[in-house]
Amino acid sequence: MKPGQSEKIILGIDPGTTVTGYGLISVSGRSPSLITLGIIDLRKKEDHFRKIRTIFEETLGLIDRYHPDEFAIEAPFFGKNVQSMLKLGRAQGAAIAAALYRDLPVFEYAPRMIKMSITGRGQASKEQVASMLRTILAFHRESMVLDATDALGAALCHFYQSNKPVAAREFRNWGDFIKKNSDRIKQ
Repeated sequence: MKPGQSEKIILGIDPGTTVTGYGLISVSGRSPSLITLGIIDLRKKEDHFRKIRTIFEETLGLIDRYHPDEFAIEAPFFGKNVQSMLKLGRAQGAAIAAALYRDLPVFEYAPRMIKMSITGRGQASKEQVASMLRTILAFHRESMVLDATDALGAALCHFYQSNKPVAAREFRNWGDFIKKNSDRIKQ
């Protein structure tokens, strides 16, 4: 969070050329809460380049509407189909370009890292991630697109990764760590 700021907003994106998911969380202190999640539906657009433009414009619209402080995006996984990977990379690039256009810091996370952060298992299914997100963020939307929860997972993963305790050599033991980090202890 910026100095003097009491809340931080994180926008997560799961890029795709058919469906791009998004999720926004608000962080107050060490408590995340859901703002919104949804999709950018590109299935009716036939021209690939128009899809890329739409991803850029819609991501920019989300940024302008919610004013996030940070941007987290799911990294493309490596596949065998080169054309699919190229299209996915373009979708990711369009979303990142929108974030950079509004001077947001960009953080990229591998799908396995996101799953591990949310469920504790890097091999978790999309359904398991969605279920865990419902529990963590206390929301009850049964009929949601998994691309939206994947994006929400990227945002929450970023929150978890940016709040990891920093290992430093100046701590002699746990008692010393706690004494020097009393602001991190939940009563």
